[in-house]
Amino acid sequence: VFLNLGQGVAWDGYYGRGVRTNHPEDYAEYLKGCDIASFDIYPASHEKPEIAGKLEYLPKGVERLRRWSEGRKDVWCCIETTGINNPKVRPTPRQIRAEVWLALIRGAKGIVYFSHQFKPKFVEAGLLADDAVAAEVSRINRRIKELAPVINGPAVDGKVAVSSSNGSVPVSHTVRDHDGATYVFAASAAGGSATATFRSAESSAVKIEVLGEDRSIDAPSGAWTDAFSDYEVHLYRITRR
Repeated sequence: VFLNLGQGVAWDGYYGRGVRTNHPEDYAEYLKGCDIASFDIYPASHEKPEIAGKLEYLPKGVERLRRWSEGRKDVWCCIETTGINNPKVRPTPRQIRAEVWLALIRGAKGIVYFSHQFKPKFVEAGLLADDAVAAEVSRINRRIKELAPVINGPAVDGKVAVSSSNGSVPVSHTVRDHDGATYVFAASAAGGSATATFRSAESSAVKIEVLGEDRSIDAPSGAWTDAFSDYEVHLYRITRR
């Protein structure tokens, strides 16, 4: 049973819940009736100022569903790809990538793309009608497929610690081991710029390949820094030198 819930998963003030607005305690009961728990909130194109542009609502919802289900349900997440009902604002390819990876980093096990546009005119396959968005979603999907054995593995706690130079721009991350390498998936979880410092629990020299960016980083003592701005995503593969 796949159960897709609404914006109230991540936003307690969502008015669409009527008399149950501001009652997040309801969700633990709802989740008893499903095998896969999903939700949707579309911050990039949202018309409410308290939500608009704040992509961190995606990982917040994923975390809540995992907590409310006590980790017993697979959690999925819906990702916006058009302006939906907002003819003035639509998610950029960069924002779509950030939403996907922020959700995966927080433990989402599946992604659903909302592909329709309703305004200023209805376009059923709105995702495919925008060449830049279609190309980015294809790249995201290829990367997820390539990394599926890594993503599906267990998270490794305590192996790599991350700190941000900007307290207003936290850097979210998750760590996986696979086939002799360590992977760190990281994304800034707020707008703004920060330098992230990554420190491996092992102080030996490592080499970091930044996947999809045609660059690498040397970390002679197992630590490195990287720049993040406006929900930027970096995917690292770490091998011993």
